[in-house]
Amino acid sequence: MCERGRMAYAARQVPAVRRDACSLALAFTARNDENVEADRFGILVPALANRPTRAPKITGLRYWMLQVLEECEHVSADFAPDPVHDLRVALRRCRSLADGLTALDPDPEWKAMKKAGKRLFQRLGALRDVHVTMEWVENFVGQEPLPAVPEAEPNASPVTDSASTERIDPAAEALLKILKAREAEQKREARSALEEFDRKQWRQWSKSLPARAVRFRPGAALFKHLALERWTEARELHDRALRNRSKTAFHGLRIGIKRFRYIVENFLPVEHKAWSNGLKEMQDLLGEVHDLDVLWSTAVSCRVFSNPVSRNLWHKRILDQRNTRIAHYRARMIGPDSLWQVWRAGLPQGKQIQALATRRMKLWAAGLDPDFPHSERVASLALQLFDGLLASGWAPIVDGISARSSLLAAALLHDVGKSEGQKGHHKTSSDLIQRHGNPLGWKAADLQRAAIVARFHRGALPSRRHKALRDLLPDERKATIQLAAILRLANALDAAHDGHIHRIEIESNGLRTNKNQALVIAAEGYSHLAPSAQTVAAERHLLETVLRRPVVVRAIKNPWIAHHRTAAFGS
Repeated sequence: MCERGRMAYAARQVPAVRRDACSLALAFTARNDENVEADRFGILVPALANRPTRAPKITGLRYWMLQVLEECEHVSADFAPDPVHDLRVALRRCRSLADGLTALDPDPEWKAMKKAGKRLFQRLGALRDVHVTMEWVENFVGQEPLPAVPEAEPNASPVTDSASTERIDPAAEALLKILKAREAEQKREARSALEEFDRKQWRQWSKSLPARAVRFRPGAALFKHLALERWTEARELHDRALRNRSKTAFHGLRIGIKRFRYIVENFLPVEHKAWSNGLKEMQDLLGEVHDLDVLWSTAVSCRVFSNPVSRNLWHKRILDQRNTRIAHYRARMIGPDSLWQVWRAGLPQGKQIQALATRRMKLWAAGLDPDFPHSERVASLALQLFDGLLASGWAPIVDGISARSSLLAAALLHDVGKSEGQKGHHKTSSDLIQRHGNPLGWKAADLQRAAIVARFHRGALPSRRHKALRDLLPDERKATIQLAAILRLANALDAAHDGHIHRIEIESNGLRTNKNQALVIAAEGYSHLAPSAQTVAAERHLLETVLRRPVVVRAIKNPWIAHHRTAAFGS
């Protein structure tokens, strides 16, 4: 590139190829030219000295939501690269914060905010891609000349103009021309997206959602569990990318590491301080790999190469740069001392994982269930009944540990559907459980079963005609009905929602050997004269059907009360 071209390029102050949320952290090595620098892989980029710099701001949700509104004003002027990038950064910050908080807070406004931000973010994406590709093309022009111009005729007079000693690559010029036309088209699309963006609603969310976010303390163990989920997803994408080495796989890996990084950055300040450099470096490397892939595919699809020599040289240069970055990524991310292992060591281990998953599940349910203490009591009673049946010789159709996990989840979540109304809430609960997914530490099959069990905690008795049971295998269907029978009775024991019954015992032994023996359930606090006794009498029917024996529920005497009453009468 000629000196005039370099100066004009630097004067435009185009941002470096790929920047993260609010910092310019790529390490550059100064060259003799004061207007141009080379990054660690030898690509020419604009000099940072001629660009205005900003102090990084790491702030809360309200700041970033207000920043979106401010950047909308900046973007609307001319949709230049810097404002477009800054607006997408602010939107990404808001969405990543909402993504983490949605896992703990089921308020539907989080989802609505994410959806609105995603719509604008994606419609600005095509314009941002054009800007990034243009930067890469101009950076490539600054490299050693490409022999795309035919050799001079033997009798032609020599060229003495110093400005023409460095040839401008025709492929780069053609590609830039096409990209500039696309930029104009995408600016019109971006302007339309900006006009459709509901800023009034966004401003309302900027007041209500941060007020909900302050309830969750950064650095809490639940956020570490969420970060471990993101780590696990990213690690699976890492294995896939190294296995098949496709462009799509490396692009997915970049997104996976980005999602892990955002959880750490937003919610784990101690871990972020220790890991931020490595996380950013890996995201930047994979981002540049993606940019190079887009650059090559764009150049090929636009047919800008006038001859095979030009095409091969471009391909070789792009491939060399890409391979250099992949090699650097592999060096940092493979082996016992890799960054993967460093990050994993700081996240929950062993039994902590399922315990934290259960806490997350309870927190999510408490945000939907209008009387979650009732659900916790029902869960306690259901597990007491389940464990008592096991001790008496009964055995579930499926694995006992798996069945107990499903029963616990179904009991804790059986009333989340009340968040959408009382009528048919058992069906709504089942749908919400299925859509919620399974937190790391819980098996998907157990929660799938729990959703169906919760569906039958009330209402019609389960049978083969129900769609939820129709497609299950016979043993799975029987296991689901068994757990539904236990849950129905446990729910009936707290039908008054007063916690009067909090302990039960199974007084029958040898259920497996004596098939005619009734199952006697002694419940502390139960009275056959209480209004809930009628509900208990009705809901024990399914358990009687499952066990093929009568079920008797009676009151249990409180030993402590009996002892003190005797002492009082004796005195």
